[in-house]
Amino acid sequence: MTIGIGLPVDDPAVLHDWAARADAGPLATLGLLDRLVWHNPEPLVTLAVLAGATTRIRLQTEVLLAPLRATALLGSQVATLDRLCGGRFTLGLGIGGRDDDFAAADVDPRGRGARLDAQLRDVRSQWAGTTGVGPAPLRPRGPEILLGAFRPAASARVARHGDGLLCAAAPSWAEALLATVAREWVAAGREGMPRNVAQVDVALGPPSVADAARASMRAYYAFTGDADRMAAGLLTAPAAVVAAARDFADLGVDELVCYHWAPDPDQLDRLADLGLS
Repeated sequence: MTIGIGLPVDDPAVLHDWAARADAGPLATLGLLDRLVWHNPEPLVTLAVLAGATTRIRLQTEVLLAPLRATALLGSQVATLDRLCGGRFTLGLGIGGRDDDFAAADVDPRGRGARLDAQLRDVRSQWAGTTGVGPAPLRPRGPEILLGAFRPAASARVARHGDGLLCAAAPSWAEALLATVAREWVAAGREGMPRNVAQVDVALGPPSVADAARASMRAYYAFTGDADRMAAGLLTAPAAVVAAARDFADLGVDELVCYHWAPDPDQLDRLADLGLS
């Protein structure tokens, strides 16, 4: 199992340093979230910049809210990034759960699952060269696509259109979700197995790092009405991170992304010192 990181979003100015440090170490992936009504940097633009500042590490949206975007433009942007980073890009997609994001984009949130299904079909067709919209990605099917999923319809979407699953659930919940996706994969007649990527929230270092991470998480998840519970799931002890990695590895997860909410880049050294990758 490889280890990636989720980049902090509160201060875009630190992301160059984060990317350079991660690229120089053993970590596999730089992930970046997507929201419209928030202060996070736009992920495709940001990862394009970080692609030029790195040479080895993979780049991943986690997750990009595809229904907010026009399909042809999205396909062109993704293919461009795929070409410019030499195939190091993974497109993580989700439907989005915030009505204010959809209102700001002037998109009706109703039917967003069906919209995403259509986008996935259409963007694959675009990348295959049937629409005249370019550029072409490095591979005819385009970059790897991972899909966030919790519900049955989303699990089936992974099997129909994706290359794997982005799982933001704890190991106790993830086991059933991974099994469901595997069954859907076989039922859809797909060869091999889906690539499974899990996520945990991490803050390693002095108490100030954990305090900053919890504050950021509470602000971000305030819309859920359950922000304190979300922040309580933050892993701050090295032993807890190691245990979570072991649990996910036992479930057959291919990669674990440690999402960092605090901007202190020294967390990368502390994570690397755990010897997980």
